[in-house]
Amino acid sequence: MNAAIRAVVRVGLSKGMEVYGIRRGYLGLIRADFIPLESASVGGVIEEGGTILRTARSPEFMTPEGQQAAIENLRRIGIEGVVVIGGDGSMRGALVLARSGIPVVGIPATIDNDIYGTDMSIGADTALNTVVEAIDRIRDTASAHERTFVVETMGRNCGWLALESALATGADVVIIPEVPFHLEEVCAVVQRRQRERKAHTIIVVAEGAGSALEIGRQIQECTGVETRITVLGHIQRGGAPTAFDRILASRLGAGAVEVLAQAAEPSMVGLHCGEVVTCPLEEVVSKQRRVDLRLYQLEGIFSI
Repeated sequence: MNAAIRAVVRVGLSKGMEVYGIRRGYLGLIRADFIPLESASVGGVIEEGGTILRTARSPEFMTPEGQQAAIENLRRIGIEGVVVIGGDGSMRGALVLARSGIPVVGIPATIDNDIYGTDMSIGADTALNTVVEAIDRIRDTASAHERTFVVETMGRNCGWLALESALATGADVVIIPEVPFHLEEVCAVVQRRQRERKAHTIIVVAEGAGSALEIGRQIQECTGVETRITVLGHIQRGGAPTAFDRILASRLGAGAVEVLAQAAEPSMVGLHCGEVVTCPLEEVVSKQRRVDLRLYQLEGIFSI
């Protein structure tokens, strides 16, 4: 997100705009927590994870009173356009602003990579590389102790992170929300690998498809094979961003300013086939990006 903020600030300044940051998202919008941003304000942030503007949940913004307060604050300070960086909830909030007449452009940022209208969201590649590194490390101990490991990744409604990491690490089973799974089939894989004297079994599960703790317990009860659980949790959300994410965020941040300058309809900038594109906000929030199930089938072939 910092790379995107940096791009918005510097491209905006290059166009003669005044740029303000809103601390803690919609909560800050309600509290009028605005800060002026200059070129020096975003120096040295491109390599930092998280966001220098911080973030916070704001149930108050979901109310008509909270939304009205936010809109009044924007108009009082003279804000003529807003760039919203975030996931599904952030895009829905952006649409609220847009319907009130505030020019808005969204930038997708979520490690789940489930935002419609873009091939990649900011943060997804960094999280993926973090998960891959973790599974590679887990494999070392799994092989040494000849155990089965169940690794839980983030992904409530979308299994992109679990599927891509399973492909990249050669995991033996992947469980994602998009595809119903049967525990008996998973246990059969574990037992087959035991018969074939394979050193270990790695099972990757997206949090939205099931609990790694429960799945691991059932596998051990069913097969008698010693099973260990790793829930990666918020470790997936931190760390220095990858080069891909830094460049993606920079391109999308610059693209968002260009769209605002053109006074285009409320939209989100995204990446499609290597190009920066726009998608109407109404369409972004009404649809959900799904994983490519052909990759799921491919992962099943590779794991044989």
